[in-house]
Amino acid sequence: METSSLRIFLSVVETGSVSGAAKQLNYVQSNVTARIRQLEEELGVALFIRKSRGMSLTSEGRVLKEYAEKILYLVRQASKAVNESLDLGGELIVGSMETAAAIYLPIILSKFHKENANVNLSLLTGTSEEIILKVLEHKVDCAFVGGKVNHPDIMQYKVIEEELVLFNKKPFSSIEESKNITLLVFREGCAYRAHLKHWLSYYGIRQYKIMEFGALDTILGCVEAGMGLTILPRAVAERPQYAHFKVQNLPKEISYINTSFIYHKDTALTNAMKSFLALVEKTNFF
Repeated sequence: METSSLRIFLSVVETGSVSGAAKQLNYVQSNVTARIRQLEEELGVALFIRKSRGMSLTSEGRVLKEYAEKILYLVRQASKAVNESLDLGGELIVGSMETAAAIYLPIILSKFHKENANVNLSLLTGTSEEIILKVLEHKVDCAFVGGKVNHPDIMQYKVIEEELVLFNKKPFSSIEESKNITLLVFREGCAYRAHLKHWLSYYGIRQYKIMEFGALDTILGCVEAGMGLTILPRAVAERPQYAHFKVQNLPKEISYINTSFIYHKDTALTNAMKSFLALVEKTNFF
């Protein structure tokens, strides 16, 4: 069983089709089909259920997916370790929710790059739930997410307790009387989005519109245009480029959320990883 075949297998799983995997990997479809059939013949089982609109995993395919992810993770870690031993620097992939990436990570990543110029450093952003999943799948080495993570395979510690505040074009005199509320938020899985919905529920408001965005600047631009409201850390409003925003305090009971630094308990502590951990531990996030 070759690792290249496992990569093709996981690509088909991710994209849901042979054509999708071929496009993602820049292979011809016949090559992808042949490698999947080769895997199935080698294992003596069907890995996929073929449908008119894509492919889904069989129970045996789900088992292979779990092991394939672990195998490819170990291969990547072995490559990193060998590169470090040859003084080639290695690689570090950091995950982060959008707000932490905008507010805190530029300083940390800049310091890390200066101290570890040979390390190939990558940043992957998404919602907290998306990033947590990527940590569990070993697709990122470590990450910054919102809230506490309850999973036995996740190592974590709080880096800062954020105070959340309301960003809105016009101050609310009485949220209970407000109608036609539009929430300007990141995708489902964002910790701040969940907090915002909790805040509205706190006041008994359960009817509102939702507009989803993928970037912090876009959300704040729409707030400034009077399209709706959002909640974000006070640290956002304290940044020079956002200092002109007027913010409102939330009730203390629901105004705080932790930003946590996490990594998988089985993550190999390469020199690059150790260096990044040390940098995070000594960084003052306030």
